Amino acid sequence: MLTRFFTRRKLDLDPPEKSTPLAKVEFLAVDFETTGFDSSRDRIVSMGWVPVRGQLIALGLSGYHVIRGVEVGESATIHGITHDESAHGTPLADALDALLAALHGRVLLAHFASIEADFLDAACLELRGELPTLTIADTFALERRRMERTGAVPRGEDLRLARVRERYGLPRYGSHNALSDALACGELFLAQQSHINAARLSDVVTERRI
Repeated sequence: MLTRFFTRRKLDLDPPEKSTPLAKVEFLAVDFETTGFDSSRDRIVSMGWVPVRGQLIALGLSGYHVIRGVEVGESATIHGITHDESAHGTPLADALDALLAALHGRVLLAHFASIEADFLDAACLELRGELPTLTIADTFALERRRMERTGAVPRGEDLRLARVRERYGLPRYGSHNALSDALACGELFLAQQSHINAARLSDVVTERRI
């Protein structure tokens, strides 16, 4: 019997070296709204992103797409995107191309980033047959680490994006809009930097689970 081994091809997004000084790293705050949490069967409904450069958020370079042809089902009660909006949205392939172009040379930044990373992997495999080379910073993981260092035992509610922003004195935005959630994540990351001892990219990187 022959056993065949397959190596998944990598889509090189040229992320910065982890030794890069944090002030010189460009991040892309990303948020996906999805039909569920399982990237093997659920779909991306919308995606939003905004670049973070130094202490600035580049709103003029933000992106937002509702994905065409997704059966939103009951998830519409959460993200508010209707079947009609999806029918007139952007093809996933086009939205993915735009996102990957924005991610090139940058670090993916998200709150509870495993969702975005898993769904991005699934989309890239489906449409390109490749896995993206991602370096990830996760505001959820950074806040959990900060709280644990103070002796606190964070509960799930303590780490929700809105709750964490409230602790940093940031304004409340409406949730479950991909672009506003990406912006909220980017703002939170800038606020977190003054509370963590981070000099290089390696100090804020989140290792992906296997």
